[in-house]
Amino acid sequence: MTGLGGLNPSPGGMVLGLVQAAVPIVSEPADLAAAVDRITGTVMGARRALPVPDLLVFPEYSLHGLDPSSWLDDRLLCDVEGPEVAKLRATCAEAQIWGCFSIMERNPGRAPYNTGLVIDDSGELRLHYRKLHPWVPAEPWHPGDLGIPVCDGPAGSRLALIICHDGMLPEAAREAAYRGANVILRTAGYTYPIRQAWRVTNQANAFCNLAYTASVCLAGPDGAGIHSQGEAMICDIDGTILERGDGAPGRIVTAEVVPARADEARRSWGVENNIYQLGHRGYSAVEGGATDCPYTFMQDLVAGRYRLPWEAEVRHTDGTGAGLGTPADVRAAAGRFASSTDG
Repeated sequence: MTGLGGLNPSPGGMVLGLVQAAVPIVSEPADLAAAVDRITGTVMGARRALPVPDLLVFPEYSLHGLDPSSWLDDRLLCDVEGPEVAKLRATCAEAQIWGCFSIMERNPGRAPYNTGLVIDDSGELRLHYRKLHPWVPAEPWHPGDLGIPVCDGPAGSRLALIICHDGMLPEAAREAAYRGANVILRTAGYTYPIRQAWRVTNQANAFCNLAYTASVCLAGPDGAGIHSQGEAMICDIDGTILERGDGAPGRIVTAEVVPARADEARRSWGVENNIYQLGHRGYSAVEGGATDCPYTFMQDLVAGRYRLPWEAEVRHTDGTGAGLGTPADVRAAAGRFASSTDG
């Protein structure tokens, strides 16, 4: 039930607005400032035109764009305490609406972070997440170091954010749910070749974790004729698609979720309560279920010895194939950009 895209909210419902933002073209600081203004303008416009959304979600790269030649330019990076984020916070407070935003975060001495922020309706920063799994080999971002945080959100929601490629690894959504998230946000900049994988992983992440998933990509051309897909999606806790957008840049796709439904399912479902049953195997035959870890990959990852049977044959193990060079080359490039702006 979506209440006509949230136009008729239910008691206990949270209305999401997923913004299929157009791909910005950002190569100079003035472009970055203009992108901030477009986003804040969208927030204020959405509040006037769509009075019901509790949370607006903007895609990954909606502030910085998709031009890899600009990604390591220190002039175009942001700080969580910087002026761009301050403007986003002030706008959420003025509009009295929650917002989820994407920045490329300065990381002195190393490659930048690909960062997501959730800001509440009083302008307070409630969630700061750094993308755990950059889309290698094409992305030069430093892997995140904050885990997957969870925060309280509107209408009894517990929010987590994963970014783009994170959602292709079931472990990321599972970690969000394990930490209590009942609404998992996913922001991305994917283009059309990823469309099918985008759909099935959004649905699977919902069903496997009894969580709502709300996901949105950039939309439209990037200046070089490559189109991002838009394709906002809100999935119910059983994986059913509640609402799905198209490729139209600027469209805001809205839907209602009821976080208490996810909470109740996690407590009352028997069959397919997968997130509980993972740690309580076979509880019909074993009191409390088996609580050991039978999965070799988990054991090896924790022990620092994760290694695939075909590890030695993997062809892409750094960014060379995507034109980024080695990790040392990426760090050096980030350092050159930073030093060239030191006045």
